[in-house]
Amino acid sequence: MTHHRRSFLKTAARFAMFGSLLSSGLLSATRAFAASWNSAAFTATTLSDALDKAGYAHAADSSDIELKVPEIAENGAVVPVEVTSHVPGTTSIAIFVPDNPNPLIAEFDFLPGALPYISTRIKMAKTSDVRIAIKAGDKVFTTAKQIKVTAGGCGG
Repeated sequence: MTHHRRSFLKTAARFAMFGSLLSSGLLSATRAFAASWNSAAFTATTLSDALDKAGYAHAADSSDIELKVPEIAENGAVVPVEVTSHVPGTTSIAIFVPDNPNPLIAEFDFLPGALPYISTRIKMAKTSDVRIAIKAGDKVFTTAKQIKVTAGGCGG
């Protein structure tokens, strides 16, 4: 029984010390600082507006973007997307689905030297292209593949 009492007292002392450090300001709770949200791009309703407002307008086609998606998605609510950019100096990757109510799905930023690779799942309203756009320095590149959706995802 004394072992349980000692364990309890040690734990209580740790919490008391943590609480006093937190209240005195010597220890502060950390917060994750998110990047500013580009609401104009994410709420755009056409592909051209979304590309323009996100800074991906006038992108050149590139074979250096590796896009792995299924040809047929049985469930539009969960479509796997895997992207690897082989373009040197890639700083961001964005996913667009032109036939969704809001075409810009996601945008990922990379620090210099990071591997420009993403793997995620997206929602698709219906059969559509999945367009990937990347930024590398002051240049913008794109590629696309069509996915046939057999069951509705977002909105259907």
